[in-house]
Amino acid sequence: MFRRKLTALDYHNPGGFDCTDETQYRNCVVWLEDQKIRHYKIEDRGNLRNIPSSDWPEAYQKYLQDLNCPFGLQEKQEAVDWLLGLAVRYEYGDNDKYKNCEPLAASSNSDKAVDPLLNLDGNCPDFKAGVTALANILKIQRHDDYLVMLKAIRILIQERLSPEAIAKASQNKEGIPVALDKHVLGFDTGDATLNEAAQILRLLHIEELRELQTRINEAIVAVQAIIADPKTDHRLGKVGR
Repeated sequence: MFRRKLTALDYHNPGGFDCTDETQYRNCVVWLEDQKIRHYKIEDRGNLRNIPSSDWPEAYQKYLQDLNCPFGLQEKQEAVDWLLGLAVRYEYGDNDKYKNCEPLAASSNSDKAVDPLLNLDGNCPDFKAGVTALANILKIQRHDDYLVMLKAIRILIQERLSPEAIAKASQNKEGIPVALDKHVLGFDTGDATLNEAAQILRLLHIEELRELQTRINEAIVAVQAIIADPKTDHRLGKVGR
């Protein structure tokens, strides 16, 4: 979930970062402060850099408070996501290449419908409480901008919980009944239940191989359609010697 931001920041291992690994988490926080955020002076980063110390959580909590981070020590994922967002803003906000970009022309109201979320008061306590409750129910990552969280909730509902999506997901694909006793497993586990499970897994694997072979055949046909009809330049041809 952090890969894109870490990639944008040139982190050494964006795909392998594990937020639940305490050592990786602390190293990432220190790297962000040393390389991107630079909120503290170098001589003031000692406590934060002392990763093995038992006092590191207190130093990290103070660091979050000094940055006015809306998340605390216990909200690890939310806090590191906020730090990554801050680092991205600093990284690209200092780049003249992006400062000089011209804004896109605004579309007229007649061409584009107004987003109803723009009229909501994002600072209303009831609004924040409602969005947070929905995010917790739907298992959506928390964000310091509640309008962003609400947009994520809307997207999830449209894609996963709409009547069309539910109807599509509930459609059962009818298969052909298979008699397991007519298929030879080739080995014996010593347990009848395990033997049946192994037969089912083998049949599913064969089905996947057939689907793969079908796709390979389709790819071969597509390539042959391109190379089987070459464009010949007759001006370069010669008859005889």
